[in-house]
Amino acid sequence: MALKERIGTVVSDKMDKTVVVAVINRYPHPTYKKIVSRTTRYKAHDPENICVLGDRVKIRETRPLSAHKRWAIEEILNKTSQVEEVKK
Repeated sequence: MALKERIGTVVSDKMDKTVVVAVINRYPHPTYKKIVSRTTRYKAHDPENICVLGDRVKIRETRPLSAHKRWAIEEILNKTSQVEEVKK
């Protein structure tokens, strides 16, 4: 059995060891043939908390890790360069 893979963008990194990845699927409408975009959000396992907001990542299907988490980060394709603000 081949595991599913998706490529998407990290839209939330507020949870511990978990990120939310938005994957955009584009397909032609069955009747009107116009290209339609549908966004699906997946919760993915990030054990080292290395993903940040805006990263382009590849996720793969895995066993259920929690109530909503069935995906894991496989690799980071594009890292965003965010400047961390110094808290005063």
